[in-house]
Amino acid sequence: MIQKVKSANTRNYQRELDKLLERLTTVPRLLLHSCCAPCSSYVLEYLRQYFEITVFYYNPNISMEVEYQKRVEEQKRLIDAYNQRQNSGHSISVIEGDYEPEIFYTAAKGLEQCPEGGERCFACYELRLRKTAELAKKQDYDYFATTLTISPLKNAAKLNEIGEHLAERYQIPWLVSDFKKRDGYKRSIELSAEYALYRQNYCGCVYSQTQ
Repeated sequence: MIQKVKSANTRNYQRELDKLLERLTTVPRLLLHSCCAPCSSYVLEYLRQYFEITVFYYNPNISMEVEYQKRVEEQKRLIDAYNQRQNSGHSISVIEGDYEPEIFYTAAKGLEQCPEGGERCFACYELRLRKTAELAKKQDYDYFATTLTISPLKNAAKLNEIGEHLAERYQIPWLVSDFKKRDGYKRSIELSAEYALYRQNYCGCVYSQTQ
């Protein structure tokens, strides 16, 4: 069982990431879970300088298949655009995960009435990151991570706690992050405008849409 994050979490995840990047002497392979193109925009711009990135698009929380398909196509379009830019970092590949909303509904069972940002969201974080860790281990990546920490509405401490727990379980290093720092979220908005990305106004699950 993953313990709850202490209310007074004082870790500086951006500083920890800075130190890790300073120590890199090779170009590691990173499996990066992405929730959507807008959130990935800054993260990809930033990390492709240091990593060979594969974006793993796995979001069973999205309640409508038409919404899921719209978001995944935007993700692919952004990656294609980035790969066409010269001298801006290593190329990016993408893996589209299965669309399996029934798995999300199972994970959320009994948590339907939880407020947004609470235990239901934590279960959703764990579901998506566990799938990412499993794939990263299977395909021998050097690190796994998520774009979710860029959102001001997501709990970066909890995401990192879950990531580190899964890293220990699957024996695959977790890349700590709080991508909203240093105006990361602001930059994602700028990039979304530059590439005319579709920006949804809810995370995707039916519960967040109604709360």
